[in-house]
Amino acid sequence: MGLFYLLSVFKKIKGGSILKKLGILWICAVVLLFFTACSQANSDENVHQDKEEKRTIKIGMITDTGGIDDKSFNQSAWEGIQAFAKANGLTEGKDYKYLQSSSEAEYETNLNQFVQANFDLTFAVGYKLKPAVEKIAAANPKSNFAIIDEKVDLPNVTSATFKDEEGAFLVGIVAAMTSETNTVGFIGGEKSALMQRFESGFEAGVKSINPKAKVLVQYANSFSDAAKGSAIASAMYGQNADVIYVAAGGTGNGVFTEAKNRKAKGENVWVIGSDRDQYKEGLPENVTLTSMVKGIHTVCEQLAVLAQNGDLKAGTMEFGLKEGGVGISDTTENIGEDTLGQINDYEQKIITGEIIVPKTRQDLDVFLANLKS
Repeated sequence: MGLFYLLSVFKKIKGGSILKKLGILWICAVVLLFFTACSQANSDENVHQDKEEKRTIKIGMITDTGGIDDKSFNQSAWEGIQAFAKANGLTEGKDYKYLQSSSEAEYETNLNQFVQANFDLTFAVGYKLKPAVEKIAAANPKSNFAIIDEKVDLPNVTSATFKDEEGAFLVGIVAAMTSETNTVGFIGGEKSALMQRFESGFEAGVKSINPKAKVLVQYANSFSDAAKGSAIASAMYGQNADVIYVAAGGTGNGVFTEAKNRKAKGENVWVIGSDRDQYKEGLPENVTLTSMVKGIHTVCEQLAVLAQNGDLKAGTMEFGLKEGGVGISDTTENIGEDTLGQINDYEQKIITGEIIVPKTRQDLDVFLANLKS
């Protein structure tokens, strides 16, 4: 464009020597270069501004009553947001922060705080926040929300769910192949459709290996009562269970405490953790057999990136074995080679659809009936 413009100017200059024409042409060239440089500078400034806008995205997170240090799903979600913040130079307290809910009555209030502060995306971690998210999101259609472990059908809410039953099935295999008493236990937080996925998947895995195994089941009705978790675990170990799978947030801390106390006295008992690798929770007595891990950390980080790029969409995203959303922890020192082989075999059968893991007690009854036939 610049060359054609100069040639046209050259042709339009009438009269004068060739040197005069070249002089005028030189002045035009200088002017053209000046405006080109200004245009490039403006372009560079716009790119810089775009980068700055991405770096200053504001991310909020609301915990359920389990707290930020539940060593489970709240902590995993926060670590994912922290990873995103670190990668993008965000400042905690200004660009990203969490609010811990001490009771369900605080859910709406906490969500509203981020709405009022014009945060770009607010995470609600846990299925119990669904009613609050539905209400606050509907009242604030220009604010964006992401809910973990539940579905909310609104145009400004992204829902991230997991096929918990598939991961629970795998740790059920580990429990069945490890137990020496043929009795194992499951401790859930509060009974719900979500918790039934854990329970049903776990028992399906246990019975697939050992149909005669006994599975004890009890709910603590809390995700933050460590004392209750310890008491239930004590009762189950007292009923001859030697492996307990716990999916109860902060309540699970009491299960690990009970197991460590018993192992210190010489009892051969184990705990299977949930949501994240809980190997360290079993130390120093080494009571963590394995953990059913969920990619909450990764999912929260991915959703934040999508929000930063303007690509976050409403709707439900579901993560199972095939998507890398659930599985067993990388810490496998307490699992035998035969058990790992069985896990790999069953994992492939689930991924290919040869095995459909039950999500409910009703589905489990059908699954167990088919095992007997």
